[in-house]
Amino acid sequence: MIEILFCGVCHSDLHTVRSEWGGATYPVVPGHEIVGRIVKVGNLVEKFSVGETAGVGCMVDSCRSCPSCEEGLEQYCEVGFTGTYNSPEPGLNTPTYGGYSNQIVVKEDFVLKIREDQDLARIAPLLCAGITTYSPLRHWKVGAGHKVAVVGLGGLGHMAVKLAASMGAEVTVLSTSPEKETDATDLGAHKFVVTKDPQALEEVKNTFDFIINTVSAKVSLDMYASLLRRDGTMILLGVPPEAPELQAATLIFGRRRIAGSLIGGIAETQEMLDYCAEHDILSDVEVIPVNYINEAYERMLEGDVKYRFVIDMASL
Repeated sequence: MIEILFCGVCHSDLHTVRSEWGGATYPVVPGHEIVGRIVKVGNLVEKFSVGETAGVGCMVDSCRSCPSCEEGLEQYCEVGFTGTYNSPEPGLNTPTYGGYSNQIVVKEDFVLKIREDQDLARIAPLLCAGITTYSPLRHWKVGAGHKVAVVGLGGLGHMAVKLAASMGAEVTVLSTSPEKETDATDLGAHKFVVTKDPQALEEVKNTFDFIINTVSAKVSLDMYASLLRRDGTMILLGVPPEAPELQAATLIFGRRRIAGSLIGGIAETQEMLDYCAEHDILSDVEVIPVNYINEAYERMLEGDVKYRFVIDMASL
């Protein structure tokens, strides 16, 4: 049992609250970027003790026995992982309830260790935005010598910039907004390209080893794919509501790849938390009281947050 101290506000929360993806079971209690303090443990718990700081991310269970689970890739559970909220509790007729709450009870195998000497509010978004961007960077072994572009400078994008730069890659932010250049540089980006500028785009064609695409709006994947060098990979993290535009020839004539990636397994999430602690990487956040959540949702739609809202649960 974890007393929740802070909970990040993810775009998924807004989609679920408004049932924009369908399937919302009301009442919904969103929140899957949870940091708190352990107040009770079951008598079989071995990894955690009362008083320790702990985190809970996007999953609270999985089948544990399919090939993906056995490889530590619970996010790809072939039976379907149990989400932290709005997900059927295994064997019960009730949905899971998430982090916009005083407390949560979670099986120890899906709880993460959090170092206590850190800003806990700024750690909370690592449990979704952090691992969602860390996992593909690790899977594709991004490092020194690679040129990485990040599309979208929001909750996910700002973490992608920080993480890729920390791994030694040359990072370019691709944006439609020229005014974001200073922020991109402050976050660690080495270059900035305004995608509405045809000349600027022409100069970076056939350039990038990887593109981390965090955008959930309908965009032309074809345009971005043309910026990949031969054998380059664009990794999709956002889910657009409509089918994106993509010409097969753009891939064929450069042996380019389009891939996807979904959060990370529990072991990898713990690895990410330890990595961020070691390299002093934290999310940039705006801490809010819980009664501000509807205003926060509206501001999220306008892109008016740098770069993640986090609820201080002392306000509940």
